Amino acid sequence: MTSQTLQQVALFEKCRQFTKAREVEAAGLYPYFKPISESEDTVVTIEGQRRIMLGSNNYLGLTHHPKVLEAAECALKRYGSGCTGSRFLNGTLDLHGQLEQAIADFLGKESCLVFSTGYSANLGLIAGLVARNDVVYLDKLDHASIVDGAKLCFGETTRFRHNNLASLESKMERDLGDRAALIIVDGVYSMEGDIADVPGLLQIARKFGAALALDDAHSLGVLGPNGDGTAAHFGLSDEVDIIAGTFSKSLASIGGFVAAPDSVTHFLKHHSRPLMFTASLPPANTAGVLAALEVLQSEPERREQLWANTRQLQEGFRSLGFDIGPTETPIVPVLNGRMENTFLFWRKLFEAGVFTNPVAPPAVPATECRLRTSLMASHTPEQIDFCLETFAKIGRELGVI
Repeated sequence: MTSQTLQQVALFEKCRQFTKAREVEAAGLYPYFKPISESEDTVVTIEGQRRIMLGSNNYLGLTHHPKVLEAAECALKRYGSGCTGSRFLNGTLDLHGQLEQAIADFLGKESCLVFSTGYSANLGLIAGLVARNDVVYLDKLDHASIVDGAKLCFGETTRFRHNNLASLESKMERDLGDRAALIIVDGVYSMEGDIADVPGLLQIARKFGAALALDDAHSLGVLGPNGDGTAAHFGLSDEVDIIAGTFSKSLASIGGFVAAPDSVTHFLKHHSRPLMFTASLPPANTAGVLAALEVLQSEPERREQLWANTRQLQEGFRSLGFDIGPTETPIVPVLNGRMENTFLFWRKLFEAGVFTNPVAPPAVPATECRLRTSLMASHTPEQIDFCLETFAKIGRELGVI
């Protein structure tokens, strides 16, 4: 298509008018889509320079674990590179069944269903389960996959104020009536690092006869006495109805799951479009997740080290005067105000050898931009000290502290 033709297509007018990202790029402050040319767990090479990775969700540091890599390699040789079909048709492997059983057992649920991504797991759960005349209740800070799943369903969507049980209860009293309902929230909120009030949510769910679902994307391997997530953290594994999650954080791969009563997963097998019309999780990834789940359970010292690292970084930031909000987990946001300041802070950290994730609208309000940092079990105390020293130097230079 020629440039002249492009200008004549009305649909593309918004594309031509979108110039903000190119302006930021021209200023040398564009922080996204940075290609990593090499990874050594806590250290990555970007643009020819080694940098400490302080922005990964690889909480347990398993992406380079020899057992995970060996399992993936063996599956690749046995099954090939992909399934070339959906779970519904020709794409179900015995490995998928083994993984589903292992997750169900680990989380104390009757059944489990594996999806190709964590995003599609939430889409498939909500759009597959919430029908016309049903209602789905979302926390206002729920992940985009939950929001989009609610958009795809035929039911009504209502959002309540973040972690505000009174807001949820008042909306249910006002709007629910005799309709069926699903309450779904993040177990750990990905931009704040705080934890959902599961006991309070469960009490409200039971009062109104609603189902309660948790997205444990950032909780699995992190919270709970055995790394078994947010419900287990509160001792409520048997009470929470549905646990969804992803394999792209602590389990060091890609894919997602929904763990629930068997009748629910059976229904989703036949009504969840993201499951029925997407090629299934490739063999190497599936085997890698199985191995990572075994390591999670056999090496609890990794989780202990993750929390030691979390305390070191959180206490360090607070002692320096940084605002890290209400975080309770290895997700540690450094609040920095407006987007321009945040991008400049990010660039200076990047040049100094520390990789973080700048978070700007629409993910957060324009005045609440932040640098999202996150810990791995494999970070060394020396690496964390270096990051804190670098943050302190640049924070003082920019007047943040």
